[in-house]
Amino acid sequence: MAASIQHHILERPSFDKPVKVLIVVAPYYKDIADAMVAGAKAEIEAVGGTHEVIEVPGALEVPTAIGMAERLSNYDGYVALGCVIRGETTHYDTVCNDSSRGITLLGLQGLCIGNGILTVENYEQARVRAEVDEMNKGGGAAAAALHLIALGRKWGASRKGVGFMTQRDEFQIASDAKGSTTA
Repeated sequence: MAASIQHHILERPSFDKPVKVLIVVAPYYKDIADAMVAGAKAEIEAVGGTHEVIEVPGALEVPTAIGMAERLSNYDGYVALGCVIRGETTHYDTVCNDSSRGITLLGLQGLCIGNGILTVENYEQARVRAEVDEMNKGGGAAAAALHLIALGRKWGASRKGVGFMTQRDEFQIASDAKGSTTA
């Protein structure tokens, strides 16, 4: 069982400027979702960050909501939470694969996302992974987002003109250029 294996966990990042994180949760299994949200909130608060929680109908809607939030608001990062338990049909595979793919594609565009969508065989596996005093996967997803935010802040200046940039990045660079003066 994986729970008995020793895992290395990165040290919690620190921030000079507070972080603002959006937690997007699909509460289909409400008690599982609530436990994961509690873990995520605690992790964000531990670094002095703030958070907002929104609910979406299911795991497939999580990436869409994150994409919308990125375009329409000002969060530093995102935590994707939900639970998909294998059933009798192939719907499980579709939901697992497509929600994960959507989150990955957003991440490759530069969004700082911790993926905490559980994909499990049964309810007991979900419960153990969700509980804060057990595997705390909600806290782990928040920690992943926070580490990515820290990396983004560390490398922020080097993104100008290098590699793929989202429209938001291009707009920010253009805004920065208009507001700066040269000597």
